[in-house]
Amino acid sequence: MFLWGGRFNKSSNNDFLNFNKSLYFDHVLVEQDIISLIAWSKFLLYTKIINKFEQKSIENCLNKIKNDVKDNFDIILKSDCEDIHTWLEKELISRIGKIAKKLRTGKSRNEQITTSLKMWCKISVKELILCLKKVQLNILYLSEKYIDVVMPGYTHLQIAQPILFSHWCLSYYEMINRDKIRLNNLLKTLNFCPLGSGAISGVSYKIDRYKIAKDTFFSNITKNSIDSVSDRDYVVEFLSCISIGMMHLSRLCEDLIFFNTSEANFIELSDRISSGSSLMPQKKNPDVLELIRGKCGRVYGSLISVLVMLKGIPMSYNKDMQEDKEHLFDSVNTWKNCINMIALVFKNVSVNSNSCLKSLENSYSNATDLLDYLVKKGLNFRNSHEIVGNIILYAIKKRKYLNQISISALKSFSNFFEKDVYEYISINKILDRKDSIGGTSKNQVLNSIKLAKKRI
Repeated sequence: MFLWGGRFNKSSNNDFLNFNKSLYFDHVLVEQDIISLIAWSKFLLYTKIINKFEQKSIENCLNKIKNDVKDNFDIILKSDCEDIHTWLEKELISRIGKIAKKLRTGKSRNEQITTSLKMWCKISVKELILCLKKVQLNILYLSEKYIDVVMPGYTHLQIAQPILFSHWCLSYYEMINRDKIRLNNLLKTLNFCPLGSGAISGVSYKIDRYKIAKDTFFSNITKNSIDSVSDRDYVVEFLSCISIGMMHLSRLCEDLIFFNTSEANFIELSDRISSGSSLMPQKKNPDVLELIRGKCGRVYGSLISVLVMLKGIPMSYNKDMQEDKEHLFDSVNTWKNCINMIALVFKNVSVNSNSCLKSLENSYSNATDLLDYLVKKGLNFRNSHEIVGNIILYAIKKRKYLNQISISALKSFSNFFEKDVYEYISINKILDRKDSIGGTSKNQVLNSIKLAKKRI
């Protein structure tokens, strides 16, 4: 069965039919399609194209179909139908007969496709927001658990300054929070209902599109029938949100992979989320983190594929648009799975506080604070910077760290140095001074955790 074919007098080639089919992936839209069809049946009742009995028969049958296919898509996939829209009409006709043939009056598959896809996107966005919240809660749990752990902060992958481990955790909380903001903004874009636009030019029957929008859980309607059926901006926007979100997860994984190395030894992943080597018995590999990092490229590919597909097609609907769904469905599932795995990682990671502290102590991460010391004593910044640079060269040559250099040696570089310099460049004092809003002092980090809990 096809939703087209009256003007054809030759049967379609089987290879073409298989090439043209989308049922194997668009079957996931069955519930959204049913909602839009029920809304359309109510419009047909209002315009007296069908009567109350016919409308109720259609609605009851569609709800029965929804229950029948729930968590059992095999019913659909065994069919030879072209797509989910065709399958639903065929199923309706087989169950209630000729009444079902009236349902397509005034309605195009073009508008039905984008309406159902928008509805599916809205549901998926809300599910993703909940998944992201779960990750944020696990980040906050880890931040509180290790609130006193100090670790090196890096720039250019070189030790830069001391930070709290919790401060590092909260940096990803903020990234994920922006992902949620983007998704919430996408919900606003998705809330315009295209149903009632026809194939391209609108509908010939008197229609209340605002009522149809309400029945399909949209808050507004699209304003141009041509744009309505050809718009896939929301798909691109969704894929963009997913790509940015996957980039955040990939960066997080890269950090954790480095922290988990034998050389850094800042963290240890639980055996429950690690794997081993088929040859080297000593290995404990962070495969989960590497897989997430790898899947980021897959999502980027989907975004680019849809953008390239859209850039060359004319107004309005074109069959090229069928290519958007596999990319979107796969990307949503990929991101959701990766988010859930990251939530699991945060629940199954332990922090080696001694290794973090040792790495700081065996570095020059307090060099900037040595510079600040001279500035506060009255020396200008430029000269202070040069002096501390020379002290670093001296320390490297002598194989000493800054707190190991004698006061007499420091005074040979500048008379501004006094014995209080050692306390000033101690790690705890350095952290205490970073008390500006968003800084890494314990006071600020605790306040950030408190505020983050309220925001969730």
